[in-house]
Amino acid sequence: MTGTLKATPAASPPLAGIKVVEFAGLAPGPMAGMVLADFGADVVRVDRPPNAAPPPTPDVLARGKRSIAIDPKTRSGHAIVRKLVERADVLIDPFRPGVMERLGLGPEVFLDEKHGCNKQLIYARLVGFPRSGPHKDMAGHDLNYLALSGVLSMFPGHQKPEFPLNILADFAGGGMLCAMGILLALMERNRSGKGQVVHADMVSGVRYLSSFPLLLSRLQTPTFGEQRGTGLLDGGAPFYNIYTCADGGWMSVGCLEPQFFRTFLKRFLGALPQNFALKDGWRPTEAVQHDPDVWPCLKEFMERGFAMHPRDYWAKVFDASDACAVPVLSVEEAAELAASSSSGGGTVPKPHPTLERTPSVASLPDAMSSVIPRGVHTEEILKELGIGKAELEVLWRDGALGDQPIAKL
Repeated sequence: MTGTLKATPAASPPLAGIKVVEFAGLAPGPMAGMVLADFGADVVRVDRPPNAAPPPTPDVLARGKRSIAIDPKTRSGHAIVRKLVERADVLIDPFRPGVMERLGLGPEVFLDEKHGCNKQLIYARLVGFPRSGPHKDMAGHDLNYLALSGVLSMFPGHQKPEFPLNILADFAGGGMLCAMGILLALMERNRSGKGQVVHADMVSGVRYLSSFPLLLSRLQTPTFGEQRGTGLLDGGAPFYNIYTCADGGWMSVGCLEPQFFRTFLKRFLGALPQNFALKDGWRPTEAVQHDPDVWPCLKEFMERGFAMHPRDYWAKVFDASDACAVPVLSVEEAAELAASSSSGGGTVPKPHPTLERTPSVASLPDAMSSVIPRGVHTEEILKELGIGKAELEVLWRDGALGDQPIAKL
């Protein structure tokens, strides 16, 4: 039987219909909210009124969200925020322990078995330090959480470990694992019909993500040396490292397996003068790869070799091979590569992973356009909540709306 296949209508994104209330915070909370928004959730960010102090950095993770600026410390503002949460599927709490309770918006208000007003709510709480323990009431940032995880002590670096921007704790152990916890709780709610609290802290998140190195370090395998910077993956191995080229650019080398090291060495030596060697005439062979006593010589040889030619020369030498050697791209170069590959997105990273049948439909505005002004959707959201003229006047009188211009509803 033959015939023309009917076109399949565009499927809704996977989180279509899910309503999220995200209390404005720094990077990790907005990251969790952006992941949900990218895949179809209706995310409303609760901001402080415009007359309050601005955040220290612009929230560039606000695409696809809406903003209501309201003060929950006022009686009428509190009622609006509570009403918003009563209709939500998810709440994201980015504050230090106790803040939401002091606002009268703690989990028990919504999830208490007898008196809760939204027993299906997924209440996600994201903090830096674990909620119990000696650091629970302390301020901190990504570097501090990374320090307490045990992982920072394993990082490469000269005389001290170096850290990878604020990616690992804030965004991986924090925002992404919080988003995963929310999705798991939503899945469980499909079975039980009940909401629950999701606890995420960045120290524990980093430790979970780092299970591989942390567990291997206990087994004293060659992967991570007894001393930092002496193992295969912590900067000790010359064939798993970064090298500076003649023009100041860098090449990454990661040829751990013997067959990849063989390919690397053949191309590397082939690109150097035939008489190139260390002072004593030493040149590497395949046999030296896993002899740590020879690693200092191998590293010196590779450093001097890479320094003979610019980065793009080396990129061509190793292109289309299994040498596991590729150039370190700039932000701009990486954007160009992404735009021309399945990664997509270009300057703005595209939501990932890609779902074939129900992909993300997020628009990808540039960094400046990703920042939404505080309260830009306040009027729209108040209308959706059914707020009339009389209630609006109370909000104004209480100072719940600050000085933002709101049309008469």
